[in-house]
Amino acid sequence: MHFKSLASVAITLAALAATFVQASPLPRVQGEASALAVDEHTTLAKRSSAGWNNWNCKPSAAHPRALVLVHGLLANGVDNWLYMAPRFVIEGYCVYTVDYGQLNSVPIIYGLDKMENSAQQLSDFVNKVLAATGTTQVDMFGHSQGSLMPRYYLKYLGGGPKVHKFATIGSIQYGTDLLGLVKLLEPLGLYDPLKKTFDSFCLSCFQLLTNSTFIQNLNDGGDTVPGVEYLMIVSKYDEIVTPYKTGFLRDNNPKVRNQVLQDWCPLDLSEHALQFASPVVFNAVHAFFTPTADQTINCVDLLHK
Repeated sequence: MHFKSLASVAITLAALAATFVQASPLPRVQGEASALAVDEHTTLAKRSSAGWNNWNCKPSAAHPRALVLVHGLLANGVDNWLYMAPRFVIEGYCVYTVDYGQLNSVPIIYGLDKMENSAQQLSDFVNKVLAATGTTQVDMFGHSQGSLMPRYYLKYLGGGPKVHKFATIGSIQYGTDLLGLVKLLEPLGLYDPLKKTFDSFCLSCFQLLTNSTFIQNLNDGGDTVPGVEYLMIVSKYDEIVTPYKTGFLRDNNPKVRNQVLQDWCPLDLSEHALQFASPVVFNAVHAFFTPTADQTINCVDLLHK
């Protein structure tokens, strides 16, 4: 294959990886521009998170556990959850969002550090939530990388007993082949050079790929932990997680539910990012966490704002 073709593959891979961006523009990270970006993000966080990240919130009988929301790659705890978090608050949950995985002091954009480090940050955050709420367990809801990294916390950092239910969207449990491009990297001699380039600014990016060392170690010996209930939601239209069913867990565990979004509602065309703004997803996850909520999930939910 000509150099031009190889370069095209590399550029395409980089472009696809970049589409993990959820909502934040890439900030300038030098001097005053960096400070301005951080200030704008802090202002948005204070303005938009009224009612969530309330450290005085106490869980109720209806919602006895706090809800921890875990963002995806290149996102943060504010922009990833602008739709979901306020709605969970309205339903009566104590809601908390974590920022994790900062790398090279880049502001606003998180999830860049290797997932082992991010899982430790998640562990520390959950302990903080438990201490503030006076409870022994939380429920957890993750998107994209936030669907995968928490499983390292559950399996290797003692998180299993502290999490009652874990729901995910944009799920990446067995990695992504990025529309088949990952399979081309090693035969073309591109895997190691591209990984070296990506690792300079995103240590987690290649961990998300099919058969990465992280994926293999995480799933070795089983992909679930005792006691935790799981809901893995995937979309047929996910352009990042491919094949989309790699977002499913594979253990023969009665506490696991693997769900295709379009089986609830064929009209819901949400792809990777838009799953976090889907009313169908919100109602389904709310029903999962709260058995007394309406358990009927279908296209009527699209009419809910």
